[in-house]
This record gives sequence, C-alpha cells and structure tokens, in this order.
Amino acid sequence: MRICFVSRRFFPAISGMSIYAINLLRQLVERGHDVTMISQYRGDAFGRGVYGGGPPPDVPGVTVIGLEQVGEQDGGAFERDVATMADTIARLHTEQPFDILHAQYGYPTGWAALIAGQRLGLPVVVSIQGGDGHWVGSCCETHRLAMVRVLDNANAVLIGGDSFAREVHERLGTRLTRFTFVPGAVDTDRFGPGEPQALNQPARILYHGRVDRRKGVLDFVAACSLLTGRWRATISGIGPDLQAAQDSVDAAGLGGRISFSGYADYADVPGIYRDHHIFASPTYGEGFSNTILEAMASGLAIVSCRAVGVTDCLRDRENGLLVEPADVSAQAAALQRLVDDRAERARLAAAALSECRTTYSWDVVGKMIVDIYRHVAASGPPRRFDPDLPIDRGCRFRAEPHLL
Repeated sequence: MRICFVSRRFFPAISGMSIYAINLLRQLVERGHDVTMISQYRGDAFGRGVYGGGPPPDVPGVTVIGLEQVGEQDGGAFERDVATMADTIARLHTEQPFDILHAQYGYPTGWAALIAGQRLGLPVVVSIQGGDGHWVGSCCETHRLAMVRVLDNANAVLIGGDSFAREVHERLGTRLTRFTFVPGAVDTDRFGPGEPQALNQPARILYHGRVDRRKGVLDFVAACSLLTGRWRATISGIGPDLQAAQDSVDAAGLGGRISFSGYADYADVPGIYRDHHIFASPTYGEGFSNTILEAMASGLAIVSCRAVGVTDCLRDRENGLLVEPADVSAQAAALQRLVDDRAERARLAAAALSECRTTYSWDVVGKMIVDIYRHVAASGPPRRFDPDLPIDRGCRFRAEPHLL
C-alpha cells in the first residue's frame, strides 16, 4: 500500500508523538509499504525552545515532507496550516496516488486529512493521542466541531485504551463503538534494563518527557522536597514549564539533589533510563504514555497516577505504584517507599518488564495497524461532512498554540 502519514510533531521535537511516529514508520517500511510522511514543525526560536523544532530529518525508506507551522506562529492561525496540509496531500496524491491517509492527532492534522480524504476520495485513519483527546474541543466551538467531525466521520479512529476512550466519549459525545483500541508500544530491542544497582548507591529517580505542569513536573519537585534518605533525581527534557521547574527546585533548596539534563536526543534516551532506578510520572492524563512504556521496558520501578491513559497499563502494587493526580504527599510517600525498599523496587520493575515484553511490542502493534489499513482500504472516502467551521477567535490555544 501507498500510505500518507501526517504527523503534528516529529524529530528534532522530542515528544511521545515523535517516538510513536518513528516506530510506526519503521514497521511500515519493514513490511514493504510505500510511505510518505508529512510533518508539521516549529521554525521559530520560541517553538524550538519549548519542544525542539526545525525541519524533520530523513527517515530511511520514507519520503519526508516538512511543513512549517507558519499559521500557528502567526497568532495561532491553525486554519492556514490545515489548508496547507490538505493542499500538500492533494498535490502528492496527484503525482502518485495514495491508498490510505493516516493522521496522528485529531486536530489540526486529523482535520486536514479528513478534508483531503473527502476531496480525493481516500479512506482516512486518525490516531487520537493525549492532548487532543484531553482538551482540544473544550477550548472553543471551532475545535469542538472539528474534533466531533473527525471522530464521527473518519474511516477508523484509533485510541490507546478504554479509560481514554471513555473520557473522549464523555467530553465530546463520541460513541464508544467508533473507537478501535490500539495500545501504545515500545521498541523492546532499544530499551532494556541496566546493570544492577550497587549496594552503596543512592536511589536515582527519573522524570523524563515534556517539562510541563500538565505532566505533573511541578508536583514532582514538590514531592521530592518531602523525601528523606539517600536519593538523587533527574528532570530530563524541555517544555513550557522548564523555567518554572528550575525555579521550584531553587526555591526548595534542592539544587544539590535534582539536576536538569535538558534536551535529549532519542538515541541517548535508553541510556538515561538505564542510569536510574525509579521512574516518576505524576501526570494528570495521557493517551497511552510512551515514557511509562519505556520505563517498563528499561526495568525501572514506576510511580504514577490513577489518571486516564495510565490505568490502562499500570495496576497499583502489581506493576507500579499509583496515587491520585496532584496528591503531592501521596506521591512523596510512594517515592519514599521505593527509595527505602530495594526489594520492592525490584519486584515491581520485574513485573512491569515482563508485561511490557509480551504485550507492548512494536511487532504486535505494527501488525494491528496494518490490518486496520487493509480493512479500510476498500471502504472509500470518509462519510460526507461539512468542511466549513465557525472561527472562534477567543480560543485559548490561539494565544498559546504550542500547548495544543
């Protein structure tokens, strides 16, 4: 099949979307498909500073097209970028026809793919991921209607798990039968356990991913301020709340305990996990967390939250410890338990590692997605829908489009 994959963020931006995309692209190429990726990217200094940015790199076996988010960078004008994406898909289809359009994220990429699919008569698959499932559509009528039309009319809507599907159903009214469950996955050849911890070594705690209060990074710093004993922590990554996190560490007097390692190339990430023993993900909600899966595959004991997208892969005291989101004292208690109890760390880490290897392999998930492509390939374009949207200038994401 000839597949057009439309990504909202790709490397050099580091995000769960980038990691999901590169692994899926590799699977599709290995299975003999002809793949073109269209990826949006931030080209401005602010966008590069928040997430990383710049044109996407080459991917072996994939035709890569980078589209700068000029509309977003100019006052949050998402509509301009949607039109550019749809026109680019149409131009490439004219040169060499596609069989499937697959968009990562419901808006703006899913909306652009849906418009192109209707225009060109092509089936459309949309993967709903964390951010657009949690809050896009709660921001304004423009984006609510766009999300509803994507969810109701795409040929297939992929989502990570039951808890996330139910949140989208409750928020936007989408029938649960519209969703096809495809869990997150991790490259278990790339991510694996490090050497056993030396007896005299302090427990090393890792927060890795987007440095964003919505991911709980400020709660993590507050929880660390309550810990005792021998421990050190690393906050790895960049994001919109990097400065706020650094200020919180300074205010708590934890500069000697918590270090910031900054932007991490994906090639270096497995080593970062292997250098730690405990993974903290105090998130308020996920689609299906790539970082949690990476921590599971790396043999780390995990502390996270009873949040959407987390409870689909972690169970309290079975393969991790779960507390309520924003409950800093409970997070501190769970972290303290793992700092103090090496045997408990080892037990939880072993359970998580075993489950990850059998359930969340990219070989398994890649086959699921290709089977979905085959199923929808003969089904024709999306159901007819109105491509026109009202323009709500009051949307909060127009002022801060990088948060969408």
